[in-house]
Amino acid sequence: MIALDGATVSSVFRQLERVPDDATHLVLSAGGNDALWMAGNIFAQETTDVRTSLQRIAELLAEFTAEYRQLIRDLRELRLPLVTCTVYDSVPGLDSAEATGLCVFNDTITRTAFEFGTTLIDLRTICIESSDYSSVSPIEPSASGGGKIARAIIDALSDGHDFRRVVG
Repeated sequence: MIALDGATVSSVFRQLERVPDDATHLVLSAGGNDALWMAGNIFAQETTDVRTSLQRIAELLAEFTAEYRQLIRDLRELRLPLVTCTVYDSVPGLDSAEATGLCVFNDTITRTAFEFGTTLIDLRTICIESSDYSSVSPIEPSASGGGKIARAIIDALSDGHDFRRVVG
């Protein structure tokens, strides 16, 4: 319960020192705000060809991937069962270019989850209806979406859960 709204992967490192000594499990949902930041940098730039745009995305993604992988390494050092979450992509008002951009973040999150043996909750398959998102801030889950996410977390943390299994 140390999550901060608006946090990026880099700011999660600072939250690690606040993990209580009696913690039994860790759940990480990070990357969405990084994607928002990247979108602001990518969509604001003019390019003359697709290759140049893809190269810029690759450069920014390489930074995110290195940082995300290091975060997972640091979390694994805590020796607690770890659940990671993808970034949901059915946000109302998200255009096709933005949804496509999220794929590269989710690819990093998914690959890292499998590489490090974390349980993966795929929010892309859980929050799929517009009612799953807040009408005030559509990048935030609504009560309905929050309930779906909470149920997926409870399932992932349930006794006997295989922490190498994909949930979602």
